[in-house]
Amino acid sequence: MNTLFPIFVKIDQVPILLIGGGPVALEKFTALIRNNPAVKLTVVAKEIHAEFRNILAKYPHIEVFERPFEENDLRGKRLLMTATNDPFFNVALESLAKKYTVLINAADKPALCDFYLGSIVQKGDLKIAISTNGKSPTIAKRVKELFQDLLPEEIDETLTLMESLRHQLKGDFEEKVKQLNAHTKILISK
Repeated sequence: MNTLFPIFVKIDQVPILLIGGGPVALEKFTALIRNNPAVKLTVVAKEIHAEFRNILAKYPHIEVFERPFEENDLRGKRLLMTATNDPFFNVALESLAKKYTVLINAADKPALCDFYLGSIVQKGDLKIAISTNGKSPTIAKRVKELFQDLLPEEIDETLTLMESLRHQLKGDFEEKVKQLNAHTKILISK
């Protein structure tokens, strides 16, 4: 049973630490920046590959430290993402994350993770996260492609219209939900 609880995090408000400077760290960085270019991020790595360093230079608000990780790097952070190939270091990071009450995602190490990064489908303001409970990122990618093809490009216009309607509705919360459900029923009718 998949017991994960999906949430959407305001990553421009929640401080994140990314440890690593190679291709996997770049992949995690890309996922963050694609979702919110104003991400509140600190990157720490002994060595940052040239391609990653060049991309980081385009985001002056991101703190970058090319040096070994220090325990103080975790202070004030809420999420930790690791992209190292040192299993002993990753286990030590998990222990430190617990000490500082920081949620951790360790690349390709589900047992060390408090959270996973899902595949994301986005059409305008509609965003759908897909998880396989860490079992198969490949399946998540295929489901993402399916949804990307199924969702109409006009979905963002529909969202804007629904937001306008929502603000115009009168009555208590229950009545508003009832009216919105009636308006959106056509979306699922066959």
